[in-house]
Amino acid sequence: MDVRENPAPKLEGELRRGALVLAVLSQLREVQYGYSLRQALAQRGMPIEEGTLYPLLRRLESQGVLASEWRIEDGPPRRYYRLNDAGEALLAELTGTWNALVHTMAGLIGSGK
Repeated sequence: MDVRENPAPKLEGELRRGALVLAVLSQLREVQYGYSLRQALAQRGMPIEEGTLYPLLRRLESQGVLASEWRIEDGPPRRYYRLNDAGEALLAELTGTWNALVHTMAGLIGSGK
């Protein structure tokens, strides 16, 4: 008997990872700190682990598409992130790419071929 692991969960994870940058950028049109960003994404059906989010935020900032600043308000200091002009442009570009891909995939999947 050939017992194979179901590949769907791993492949679904790969699809999600591919969409994470766009998901994060979409939520940083408004200023957010890490925890509030995680909550916003989870509430919209895209949960993300801290160990994935914070390295992604640092990478996007080092690529010049995010601005950040430390704030001390009610509670501990928090690093707040937002899109800068380059981030706004990247979000628009990736959104167009995503919409084109969704359209293409809908045609491929819907064609039944």
